[in-house]
Amino acid sequence: MANIQVSIITIGDELLIGQTVDTNSAWMAQRLNDLGIEIKRIVSVGDIAKDIKNALDEEIAAADIVLLTGGLGPTADDITKPLLCKYFGGDMVVNEEVLNHVKHIFEVRKRPFLDRNLKQAEVPDTCQVLFNKLGTAPGMLFERNGKVIISLPGVPFEMMGIMEDEVIPYLQQNFISDALLHRSIVTAGEGESFIAERIADLETTLPLHVRLAYLPSAGIVRLRLTGRGADKQRLVKELEMYQDQISNRLENIVVSLHDLPLEHILGRTLLEKQKTIGFAESCTGGYIAHHITQVMGSANYFQGSVVCYQNEIKESLLGVKKETLDKHGAVSEQTVIEMANGARRSLKADIGLGVTGLLSPGGGEDHVPVGTVWIGVADENRTVTKEFRFHYDRPRNKDMATQIGMLMAWKFLEDKL
Repeated sequence: MANIQVSIITIGDELLIGQTVDTNSAWMAQRLNDLGIEIKRIVSVGDIAKDIKNALDEEIAAADIVLLTGGLGPTADDITKPLLCKYFGGDMVVNEEVLNHVKHIFEVRKRPFLDRNLKQAEVPDTCQVLFNKLGTAPGMLFERNGKVIISLPGVPFEMMGIMEDEVIPYLQQNFISDALLHRSIVTAGEGESFIAERIADLETTLPLHVRLAYLPSAGIVRLRLTGRGADKQRLVKELEMYQDQISNRLENIVVSLHDLPLEHILGRTLLEKQKTIGFAESCTGGYIAHHITQVMGSANYFQGSVVCYQNEIKESLLGVKKETLDKHGAVSEQTVIEMANGARRSLKADIGLGVTGLLSPGGGEDHVPVGTVWIGVADENRTVTKEFRFHYDRPRNKDMATQIGMLMAWKFLEDKL
C-alpha cells in the first residue's frame, strides 16, 4: 500500500491545560517519517469518553492507521482501555503474560500488588497485545475494515519502547509505503523573503513530488526539501541535485547541509579546526553552555562558562576593569570585549565568547534600551563585536541571544565575521 497516512490522538486533560507538553506525538511523527509514513493529523483530547470516541470516529475515517497515547493506567481517569473494549465490541480478559510481568515489576520494586493493579493485565479480547517491557500498561492493536488502531501508554519512555519493539516491526511487515526523504540547507544572514526572492526561479522548476519549506528561527532559516517516490535511489539523487542547486545559489549564507541545531554545527567546526571555546555569560545565565553540553563529546572542545551576572564577578573572574564598567556600563561594547578576552584567558580557551545585555526592564541599566544585547568573540589576534536589539519577552530574548551567540562563534571560526 502506498502513501500510508497516520493520525495521532493524544489523550489527557493535562495536555489541554498546558500542564504537560505533548512530546509523544512529535517523537512518533519523526520516527514514522523515517519509514516514509506521512502524518495526516495530530489531535489532543481530554479524559472524556465522548471526546475520545468522536476523535476515533473522525481519524479512522481519515487515515489508514490511528495511534493513541495516554489513558492506560490503573487510576479512575484512565478510561482509554474500557472505551476501546466497548468501541470494538469485545470483553475484558486477563492476559497471563502481562499479569506475570506486572507482578514481577511489583516484586522487584518491593511494592504491594493491589487489586487495581490487576486491571493492568486486563485487555479487550478483540486486540493484539503489544508487550510493554518497561512498564505495566500493555499496548493494544485493533483492526477494523482494513484500518489499524494502536493504543499505547502515555509515559514517553514506555510508548517509545513499544513503538520500537512492536509497532514499527509490525508496520514494516504489513505496510509498504513510498520513500519519504528530506534534504536540508541551513542558512544565516538573510530573512526568508529575501531567500525566496534569490531562488524563485529554482523553486518554480521543482516537480510536484518535491516540496520546499522555509523554517525560520532565531538568526537562522532552514530550507527543507521533501520528496516522495517509489524509487528511493532515484529520489536520493534527485533531492541532492536540487539541494546542490539551491546551496550553490545561496553559497554566501549557507551554514550547513545537515539539519542540525547550532550547538552541533558549532561543535563540529571546533572539532574540525581543533579549537576550544569558553564563555562569559551575563544575560544568558549559562544557557549557551547548557546548549553546548547537550552534545555528546563536547568535552573535546568546550572549556567552560563563567556566569558573570554581577559586575563584581566580571571583575574578579574575568578581569573586566572597574573603570570600564563605571564609564560604559555592563551592557556595552567595551565591556563585552573584555568579557570575551577574559573568558579566553581565564578558561584557557582558543576562542572566547562574551554576552551581556538587558533582556527585560529592571536590570539596573536605565540608560540602555530593553532588548539590547552585545556579543563579542575573540581569539589571541582579533575581537569582533555586534550589538543586537531584540523586541520579545524575556525568555525569547534570552533564546535569541543564545542562538545568535553560537552563530557568531561559528562565523568567527569560518572567517565570516
